[in-house]
Amino acid sequence: MNRTTLSLIAGATALAAVTGFATLKTPDASGGDTTRTAARLPVERTSLLCPQPSTSDIADTAYTSFTPVAEGAGDRGKAELQAATAESDGSTDGKKSGGKAAKPVVRPKEPGKPATGDTSGAQTPALVGTAEGKFAPGWTVQETTDVAVGTGRGLLGTNCTAPDTEFWFPGASTAEDRSDYVHLTNPDDSAAVVDIDLYGKDGKLKSSVADGITVQPHASEPILLSTLAGDPQTNLTVHVTVRSGRVGAAVQALDDKIGGDWLAASTDPAGTLVLPGIPKDATSVRLVAFAPGDTDADLKVRLASPTGLITPAGSETLHVKAGMTAAADLGDVTRGEAGSLVLTPTDSSVPVVAALRVVRGKGDRQETAFIPATAPVSARATAADNRAKGSTLAVTAPGDGAKIKVTASAGSEGGSAVTKTFTIKGGTTQNVEAPVPSGLKGTYALTVEPVSGGPVYASRMLASTQDGVPGFTVQTLPDDRGTVAVPEAAQDLSVLLKQ
Repeated sequence: MNRTTLSLIAGATALAAVTGFATLKTPDASGGDTTRTAARLPVERTSLLCPQPSTSDIADTAYTSFTPVAEGAGDRGKAELQAATAESDGSTDGKKSGGKAAKPVVRPKEPGKPATGDTSGAQTPALVGTAEGKFAPGWTVQETTDVAVGTGRGLLGTNCTAPDTEFWFPGASTAEDRSDYVHLTNPDDSAAVVDIDLYGKDGKLKSSVADGITVQPHASEPILLSTLAGDPQTNLTVHVTVRSGRVGAAVQALDDKIGGDWLAASTDPAGTLVLPGIPKDATSVRLVAFAPGDTDADLKVRLASPTGLITPAGSETLHVKAGMTAAADLGDVTRGEAGSLVLTPTDSSVPVVAALRVVRGKGDRQETAFIPATAPVSARATAADNRAKGSTLAVTAPGDGAKIKVTASAGSEGGSAVTKTFTIKGGTTQNVEAPVPSGLKGTYALTVEPVSGGPVYASRMLASTQDGVPGFTVQTLPDDRGTVAVPEAAQDLSVLLKQ
């Protein structure tokens, strides 16, 4: 066989095991293409980035790392989170060129058991992390910050994310009572060049400073959105694109009066979107959507309640003009019951992105969180940093009913894993009675796995009341991409001998 052909096949297989999905197509004897079945194997390496948690001197941040036990992942590997500015130079001893060791904030010891770390104050940097071998498949890291007073006070949480080249954030704002920052973190050895576009109700906002932003190697840049635009805008969509390199991106939305939280990126633009896990006691819900193409979108707005799909009175549809941000105030749409928003096209399907701003509490005791549209759990998803009290797992089956398996991991300081199975009726949202590890000490992880039926979407709310203020944060649970498809080793490659 030609050595080049062999090298290409081996390279594609190795790349798939590290970064993504791959299939192998080989021409058959008649000249047609045949797609061979690909085996799914655990990923061998995963990277995650955690933004700088706060600029408050009284902020306390907890980091929780968790990797589910994965069949076929082997018995070797390592994972660690450390300051972005202290990233190693690739040497195997974890030291920089000058020989000074970079002290990890979190270093898990085994899959199936959470590992924790914490920081405090305004000088806490962004973190970069890498998991290899048995720690890579499904690696999840949660960043949770408590801020007692000041702008954006409350409970702020985000899942640390993989670096990428494009992000959509509907739901941002440059209103006078908001201080929204887009955090850009570069994990690589070369600079990244980033463009930031802002879209309001009348279209793209003019800016002379939002293009060609340089993020230095192993560095993080928090950029105040109000410095990129002119007049204040209540509802904005932020589009981050990377010209060269790759970054992690997240928006920190801080309000003077009603707290704040992290706004994670919406799933890729699509005609149908699901925004799961609106708290049942939400006092205010605002939907923000954006159509990035050249065609207007008309969306049917429905709430997946515990009993089925219902249409909110007065908010049956939402018209989204192409290239413009649209918003709809839904009030206390859940009315004391679990709920998720389901957006579908009224006629032709036009790709959109969307997110919800959710408020709990009343008067001067209000808190804010965000729920972006998310992808379904195709194989497995995990929420880290759950406590003995205050965790709510919401699961939505917008189409056909589904059966799911939920596993509570061992506790970070003690306790045994527990698994339960639940049935979610089609068109509903259920706040499931998630299991808690027996003998729990510390924090634990919740892992959701579909067993049968239609697609499911999930989120986890973590709540912690302080001085009467209902602090909370919501993280969606997209699939953890813990496995990849790799061509079978026994492929019939004889036809390639003739190439």
